[in-house]
Amino acid sequence: MISNQAAPAAVKILVAGGFGVGKTTLVGAVSEVRPLRTEEYLTDAGVGVDDLDGIDEKETTTVALDFGRISVSDELVVYLFGTPGQERFWFMWNDLVNGALGGVVIADTRRLETSFASIDFFESRAIPFVVAINCFHGHNTRTADEIRAALDVDPDVPLLIGDVRQRGFDKEVLLALMDHLMRLPATI
Repeated sequence: MISNQAAPAAVKILVAGGFGVGKTTLVGAVSEVRPLRTEEYLTDAGVGVDDLDGIDEKETTTVALDFGRISVSDELVVYLFGTPGQERFWFMWNDLVNGALGGVVIADTRRLETSFASIDFFESRAIPFVVAINCFHGHNTRTADEIRAALDVDPDVPLLIGDVRQRGFDKEVLLALMDHLMRLPATI
């Protein structure tokens, strides 16, 4: 039987950030389906290559992408694509970004410099994004203004502070991105 119902519109969102900032966690927290993850255990091959400073307890890493889905309604589905964070996997970002409406940059205040490449990536491609500051275990020693200045993010880019392990914060981040996208001038 062939359905006359139209397929829902699809929106693609890219979730980026440095190694170990919480991209996999965010995608998994909000996805309505079991997320696709390409995590592998860290091995000796990464010693001297992956900077584990501040994330010594990390045991796995994304080697390709994370994928999740959110059905907003019968007419709209949001697909989330989480990028790998290590520099050696950045070449994949160029393929993952195709068709993306916007992005989320996740940053860790303990290692803000790991977010610079993600911010540059979105800015250089004129892709709208929001910044989600992930406060691991409530750890945050900086104000939103200090973080914005350190990241050199324009004042119109939404910056939210919370814990990506909390589904409510993740929803707030995605809604902030949608609000940000809707405020932008329409382009033809």
